[in-house]
Amino acid sequence: MEYIQAKEEFIQAWGALGSSWGINKTMAQIFALLIVTPRSMTVEEIMEELSISRGNVSMNLRLLIDWEIVERTTKKGERKDYYYCERDVWALCRKVAEQRKDREIKPVLKVLEQVNNIDTTEGEDAVELKRVTSELIDVVHLTDQALTTFTNSDRSWVSKTILSMMKKKK
Repeated sequence: MEYIQAKEEFIQAWGALGSSWGINKTMAQIFALLIVTPRSMTVEEIMEELSISRGNVSMNLRLLIDWEIVERTTKKGERKDYYYCERDVWALCRKVAEQRKDREIKPVLKVLEQVNNIDTTEGEDAVELKRVTSELIDVVHLTDQALTTFTNSDRSWVSKTILSMMKKKK
């Protein structure tokens, strides 16, 4: 496979994958383009490469910046903004995990804990709701702890831990 075709395949696949992870396809495609491009890019370059509008590029770059996985910079003597992302894939994965914790786990945990304060004297249905939310709280706490361990660890520790778990499973 030639470089151009491989790059396009990667960007399209990443866009589809992003959709299944709950982010929009264009946001994922812009991120994929930035991660495989060894230099920072302007809005115009991203527009041309992906054949999308300026507004679409700008909106999705803002979202990627909010996720703290894309950064904006300038070059001396130029008025244009340039965009780039971290080159270390493990660091990016840790950043995404941190963002997902903040955006998804913490809010759902807050709701579960509020709901779990239900008055169980109201009957069998209330007791069941409390039981289910208690179990979900345990699962969410465990997930949160696993993500915290991952985000605070280096690549070698994560690799060793995963390999160790796989060996134990056999």
